[in-house]
Amino acid sequence: MELAQMNFFASLALIFVSATFTDNILLARFLGMCSYLSVSKRVDTSIGLGVAVLFVTATTAALNYLVYQYLLVPLQLEYLRLIIFIVVIAAFTQLVEMVIERTSEKLYNALGIFLPLITVNCAILGISLFMLNKPYSFWQAFAFGLGGGLGWLLAITLIGAMRERINEAVLPKGLEGPGITLIITGIMALAFVGFSGMIKI
Repeated sequence: MELAQMNFFASLALIFVSATFTDNILLARFLGMCSYLSVSKRVDTSIGLGVAVLFVTATTAALNYLVYQYLLVPLQLEYLRLIIFIVVIAAFTQLVEMVIERTSEKLYNALGIFLPLITVNCAILGISLFMLNKPYSFWQAFAFGLGGGLGWLLAITLIGAMRERINEAVLPKGLEGPGITLIITGIMALAFVGFSGMIKI
């Protein structure tokens, strides 16, 4: 029993680390680039949106797993998964938006229109769809969603910190703005791909 539990927790840890680093939803699959490029001008807003995305991703991955396995599959409605997943993500995002508005008005105003756009963040939907390609249990799906959200948070925080420093530097005309941001993102993606041989799930 103890060996089985150890294997179970080891599988959760491997899935989590893999989703965070080797299979990073943003730097390996380039999903969620819209809000990543738009909101990452400052570290505080980057972390704020990243935490919101992490929370929504982990929770909706678990919710969508339950909806798919215990509602869509028994009723043979698997073909509706895309629509149902979007509805679940949209409803949960509305809840997160209301919580942020009431607890941190400064963060709510800083995130602006991008907070409702969590609903259409393709990284969140991608996590829910990618987990169906693997024979995950509920807790494995949750670990995958948590790791995927943490990977997105890590990526946007890193670029936010770098962009704050870049704003103080003098850059060649052609590299100002999105140019240097995309170059740094490409270098970060190469660094994360370096982890890919370490863990395979």
